[in-house]
Amino acid sequence: MKLLVAALAIIGIVVVVAAAFTYAGYYDVAADDAHWGVTRGFVDSARERSIVRQSREVGTPPALEDPALLAMGAEHYDDMCVECHLAPGMDESEVRAGLNPRPPKLAARGTRRAPEQDFWIIKHGVKMTAMPAWGITHDDHSIWALTAFVQRLPDLSRTDYDALVAQGREAGHPHEETAGHSEGEAEHHHDH
Repeated sequence: MKLLVAALAIIGIVVVVAAAFTYAGYYDVAADDAHWGVTRGFVDSARERSIVRQSREVGTPPALEDPALLAMGAEHYDDMCVECHLAPGMDESEVRAGLNPRPPKLAARGTRRAPEQDFWIIKHGVKMTAMPAWGITHDDHSIWALTAFVQRLPDLSRTDYDALVAQGREAGHPHEETAGHSEGEAEHHHDH
């Protein structure tokens, strides 16, 4: 019993010290200052576990190999994502250089996730990473298009990338707000 009381006292002291430290403003939130290792480990673990858990509810992806879906996703990616996640042949961008944590280079090999995870991330965004929730302004069809493209991106050369973006632009997918579309909505908006 004494051991339990001592453990609770230590936990209480740690919580009070952490709260005082935080309240006093000692934790540096500047993007140009790296997280402490323990903070980074906690945040990374929480993010990854949450993505895996939350994406289980996404459902079955459409045919991600559909050329029209890929072209639409390429055009959206080039307009909305390239500054943070880069394109084939890009090493850095001004926007990405200032972000902490740095967004993954999605054109790099070994960056693939399950399609359901990519869909969930694109739709809902990720707190404390500058990843926006595109589901607020884009319907599920547009998000699946981005997912299809992100799944293919590590295999693309710069020439392939540019060709898919050009196909998407030729097909005409303007970026209009489509807020309010639900995951289960049967209507697909091909004009985005």
